[in-house]
Amino acid sequence: MDEAKWYVVHTYSGYENKVATNLETIVENRKLQHWIHEIRVPTEIVVEVKDDKKKEVERKLFPGYVLVKMVMNDESWFVVRNTRGCTGFVGPNGRPVPLTDEEVAALGVEKRVVEINYAVGDMVRIIDGPLENFTGRVDEIDMDKNKVKVTISMFGRETPVELEPDQAELLDD
Repeated sequence: MDEAKWYVVHTYSGYENKVATNLETIVENRKLQHWIHEIRVPTEIVVEVKDDKKKEVERKLFPGYVLVKMVMNDESWFVVRNTRGCTGFVGPNGRPVPLTDEEVAALGVEKRVVEINYAVGDMVRIIDGPLENFTGRVDEIDMDKNKVKVTISMFGRETPVELEPDQAELLDD
């Protein structure tokens, strides 16, 4: 069984949600869940100010595009390609090219589950990034935002830094 990867599908502008809904319906009706796993229209919440009133609105991150996690084969390609409102896959000559793991992480499409072996108050060593090999005390862990706050000693001063959970490891006593 091939592994499912994320692909970018180009749609008519304004049809992103319709394409996603149509595709989900087709997958459901034809029982293709083993090939087409997930369909996403990446959005963000932004605050707009209009007439001195603040309003939170959901805005599409990539207008005209839908992300599909699927096992690429002739049938799954055909189903996605022939979904109403879809104009094709993103790739050279319309040939689908899967997103790399780095691109998937950067887009925040999949939440990575990071297991950590430290807690608030523990001493940790930073193992990645510009502050590599610095040590500090964990002040806060926010797994929802994928952030860890650590206080390190830099130039004789206590300095708070924000890291991703996998950028630090428990310091061995």
